[in-house]
Amino acid sequence: MEFIGIDFGCAVGSLRHGKIPDKDCLLPLISKLLGYCIVAASTTVKLPQILKILKNSSVRGLSVVAFELEVVGYTIALAYCLHKGLPFSAYGELAFLLIQALILVAIIYYYSQPVGTITWIRALLYCAVAPTILAGQINPVLFEALYASQHAIFLFARIPQIWKNFSNKSTGELSFITCLMNSAGSMVRVFTSIQEKAPRSVVWGSVIGIATNVTILSQIIIYRKPHAKVEKKTK
Repeated sequence: MEFIGIDFGCAVGSLRHGKIPDKDCLLPLISKLLGYCIVAASTTVKLPQILKILKNSSVRGLSVVAFELEVVGYTIALAYCLHKGLPFSAYGELAFLLIQALILVAIIYYYSQPVGTITWIRALLYCAVAPTILAGQINPVLFEALYASQHAIFLFARIPQIWKNFSNKSTGELSFITCLMNSAGSMVRVFTSIQEKAPRSVVWGSVIGIATNVTILSQIIIYRKPHAKVEKKTK
C-alpha cells in the first residue's frame, strides 16, 4: 500500500491486527510524512517576509549580502541533492525556497535603489554559473568541495544579518513568521535526513540552520520588547 512514495503497508497491517507498528516501521513512515510536510510548508515560508517588505515598501534592517548568499547556498544544496539522487521528500523544499529567495532578492534590489555596479556583477555572475551547477556538469570532486562550502555559505549568510540586528538593536523588516518556520523546518529536517540516510554533511547543514535561525528568531523577540514598552508609555 503505497502513496506518493510512502509505504503505509506495514503500519496498516499492524493496525489491522490490533498492534502498534514497531519502530522500524513507524519511524521511516513518520520521516516521509514530515518530509512532505516540510516541502508543502516551504512553498509559502518566505511569503510573510515578501509581503512585509511590499506592505512597508522598505528593506530597513535587511542585509542584502545575507539574502544573496542564501540564494547561493540553496542553489548548491539543491544541485547536490539532485546529483545524489535523494528522494524528493528529503530535499524538495530547497526548490521552493530557492525560487522564493530569488524573488526576495529581486524585491530587495528594487527597494535598495540605486543598486551598485558590484551588486549587478554578483547577480550576473550567479545567472551565468547557476545553470551549470544545477545541471551537475562539474567535476565530482569539485562538487563535493562546493557542497562542503555551502555550510559555510549559509553560516556567513546569517552572520551579516545577525550582526546588523545586534548593531542596530533592531531587526527592521525581518518577518517573525518566516524565521519561526525556518527554525522549525531545520529541526524537523535533522530527523528526516537521518532517517533517509542522507550524507552526514546534509545533517550538519540542518544543524547549522537551527543555530543561526534560532539566533535571529531570538533577536526578533528581544529587540521588539523595548519598542512595545515605548508605545505603551506614549498612549
